[in-house]
Amino acid sequence: MTTARKNFHVGQTHQTQTQLAGSAVTALAEALNVLLADTFALYMKTKNFHWHVSGPHFRDYHLLLDEQANQILAMTDAIAERVRKIGGAALRSIGQIAKLQRLKDNDEAFVAPERMLGELAADNKALAGFLRAAHDLCDQHGDVATAGLIEVWIDEAEKRIWFLQEAGRTAGG
Repeated sequence: MTTARKNFHVGQTHQTQTQLAGSAVTALAEALNVLLADTFALYMKTKNFHWHVSGPHFRDYHLLLDEQANQILAMTDAIAERVRKIGGAALRSIGQIAKLQRLKDNDEAFVAPERMLGELAADNKALAGFLRAAHDLCDQHGDVATAGLIEVWIDEAEKRIWFLQEAGRTAGG
């Protein structure tokens, strides 16, 4: 069924091929855009820590954080494209990200590597929770395609948490 959706945030009408109701598109697009903002915030924090990590485990942490940042960045395009596929409008600016993000930035001049890993593990855990809530919303509206993507992202977040926690273990702890 082809439906035209008016997006009141941007004043555009998008032609979409979807069986989702207009109210579902609105709710899902809003939830996905908040996830998109969180994902960009987590990407930036991960890259920040990647650029500024130091210490005896520099190489290992530097490579781990780069790998994780790349995985997180890959999510952003998929989330934004999913918003568009269902007839919504994706984020357009850093300002929108700043307004919507729930994950906190870290602008400190120095962060100890162990704290970096712990903070990123906590942020990934929060993101996994946000993803689960979005999955529940998808279930409510019968959006199996978005739910399937979210399941993969939850698994990826859980793997990032695992790696960050293991990398941050101290000898004997």
